[in-house]
Amino acid sequence: MEEKYCILLVDNGSHRAASVLSLRRIANKLSVHSGYAVHPVSLLHSTKIDPDELDGVPADIVEPFLEEKLSNGIDNFLIVPLFFGRSAAIYEYLPQRIGEIRKQFSNLSVRIAEPLVDLENPKNDEVAQILAELVRKKISENQLKRPSVTLVDHGTPRKKVNDVRNFIANQLKEILSHEISTVEPSSMESRPGPEYEFNQPLLENLLGSDGFCSDVILSMLFISPGRHAGE
Repeated sequence: MEEKYCILLVDNGSHRAASVLSLRRIANKLSVHSGYAVHPVSLLHSTKIDPDELDGVPADIVEPFLEEKLSNGIDNFLIVPLFFGRSAAIYEYLPQRIGEIRKQFSNLSVRIAEPLVDLENPKNDEVAQILAELVRKKISENQLKRPSVTLVDHGTPRKKVNDVRNFIANQLKEILSHEISTVEPSSMESRPGPEYEFNQPLLENLLGSDGFCSDVILSMLFISPGRHAGE
């Protein structure tokens, strides 16, 4: 890295302490592997968590974090999104907020890296490989024979984010082809209206349908613990 950046690992934020603690663990591992200091910072929400639940250290969110650093003479930032796809939160909302901060700090420079999954590169299967190992673990633990698998995400108003779900589901199907019966994508929820039909099938409708009446493994497309992820 030729220029010196203040590096932020950014997630959406949560009201759950477990999510912030998970972000911190990932940022620490990224620091170790990269050799650069990486700051765990949420986009929104996380400052509402009692610091006592966070080992006494309050959570950071992006705008106050940037403003504090700028006030101390640091003006060059690299944001690494902890998002699977091109979420509007990171690639639309965040640039708008950066624009507002720049009105006060004209020297502010921010670069936003790509998300975890590159839809243009079929060989970009690192996320799918991780999920495949988790599926294999469940197969082994429960002594299952060729179960069905559904890759479950939260659901999204953005087709580009949904494309990531389907992209990874196809990769997962290929990786596990000799170990499972099938892999189908699904979502926890969807906004009403035909313009959001791409989220289908919903998990509640998929379960009990053809191929999903017996042994089913839910492969959760979530990075950190939260209201939907595993609860």
